[in-house]
Amino acid sequence: MAYYVYILASRKHGMLCIGVTNDLVRRVYQHRTKAVPGFTTKYGVDKLVLFEVFDDPESAIAREKELKKWRRDWKTRLIEEQNPNWDDLYSGIAS
Repeated sequence: MAYYVYILASRKHGMLCIGVTNDLVRRVYQHRTKAVPGFTTKYGVDKLVLFEVFDDPESAIAREKELKKWRRDWKTRLIEEQNPNWDDLYSGIAS
């Protein structure tokens, strides 16, 4: 089973949210449809701009915790290295 660490954004250089899941399509869909009230619903954070894949939950959780401690400019640089236009990657994984 794969585990994912993901970063959602409200827009380019907007609000960011970092999470971990074992079902990336389902979890991003929940954020996009505002199925669960909270931060992402309140601030419209629903664009998948980055994700990383892991083989075990411990590694994914450790990476999520690491990224959450990073400064914002480090997170921005990470996103822009892999997704320079901050494209929404959801359509590529949902099909």
